[in-house]
Amino acid sequence: MNRADRESGAARGIEAVLLANRDELLRFLAVRGAGDAAEDVFQELWVNIAGSSTGPIAQPLSYLYRAANNLMLDRYRSAQAARMREQAWGEHDRDRAHPSPEQSLISREELARVDDTINRLGERAAAAFRCFRLEGMSQRDIAARLGVSLSTVEADLRKVYAALARLKGQIDE
Repeated sequence: MNRADRESGAARGIEAVLLANRDELLRFLAVRGAGDAAEDVFQELWVNIAGSSTGPIAQPLSYLYRAANNLMLDRYRSAQAARMREQAWGEHDRDRAHPSPEQSLISREELARVDDTINRLGERAAAAFRCFRLEGMSQRDIAARLGVSLSTVEADLRKVYAALARLKGQIDE
């Protein structure tokens, strides 16, 4: 018997134990917090087991319970991370939704400085930047619209980005 035959036999063996203990594993998953998603977690467990290339397992049922428990832990951690991320973004958005009058004034002044910086670089560079960043146009399409070469558009964009980087340094000081 070659290795591939042994591995497929082992997979069939663990899958057979999985299917034979389906109801018990579903109850275990439900009790561990899967609730209505127990069937989905069981399917994920089955896919993981079928896709793995393990050798013979001394205690296959214990192995399956451990794998099911690990899946539940992974789902719990993912849900926790998603909740924390949503909470953090929600707090960030809430702060931004109602800026203070001072913050609104500062933001308007900074925006005017950005706009002035871009405009001082010339009409073509400003148009290229706005087309690229605001309209989402490709550099090739911008070159066609402005009647210049692609390398000219790239140079104009580099010039604008360099000017904005200098401005950001001034604002951050």
